Amino acid sequence: MIDKLAFVHPEAKIGNNVTIGPWTYIGAGVEIGDDTWISSHVVVKGPSVIGKGNKIFQFASVGEDCQDKKYAGEPTRLVMGDNNIIRESVTIHRGTVQDNSETRIGSNNLFMAYVHIAHDCVVGNNVIMANNASIAGHVHVGDWVILGGMTGVHQFVHIGAHAFAAGSSLILQDVPPFVMASGQPAIPRGLNAEGLKRRGFSKESQLAVRRAYKTLYRQGLTVAEALDVLQGEAEKDEHVKSLVDFVSSSSRGIIR
Repeated sequence: MIDKLAFVHPEAKIGNNVTIGPWTYIGAGVEIGDDTWISSHVVVKGPSVIGKGNKIFQFASVGEDCQDKKYAGEPTRLVMGDNNIIRESVTIHRGTVQDNSETRIGSNNLFMAYVHIAHDCVVGNNVIMANNASIAGHVHVGDWVILGGMTGVHQFVHIGAHAFAAGSSLILQDVPPFVMASGQPAIPRGLNAEGLKRRGFSKESQLAVRRAYKTLYRQGLTVAEALDVLQGEAEKDEHVKSLVDFVSSSSRGIIR
């Protein structure tokens, strides 16, 4: 149902069973998938592709031009998956030609009130960003990451899957998978053991990841030395391998 007080551009593509509330603006180049619910006073601009079953609450701004001063109106876009919850006053910006011209968001994410997702970010699936968490341009956030309220993430930082950042953290370097971080700047505070249990990791994998964490952070080794030690373990467990691959490919360096 599209409220008679909503504005939907004639070039927008609206799926089946979509609800759009009053005083909401849907611009040109926007595609909205089936069963999506959009409250009143929402702005969605394109080019943007919004998947199925999303819920977008009032005063959210989705697919707006980015705040990068280099942006000069080039055609960039936002691509979003399914079943995301976007709460009040969330802002999500499209990409820039300096990257891949695209901001990409997966599925089943929860973005609480006042969250900001900047240009060219890549956000995975099942991510929770609590109130006022903000990620700057070009940030990559892996699956199942939790960012506490008021957390700020520096541009180009990568955060690995299943990582956890406590509220008001300031993240200036990459956070490896499974690591809990907090502080200003954020430092490692331990392994996200509870998260691994909740997500069904086997006891063997939990133990392997715990040993890998200790090698990386508790034995006084340099990152290069720790990676050398972990190569053998990576061949035995896929989760340790994902940790090793992440750290090996880090361009900003990991939190220490």
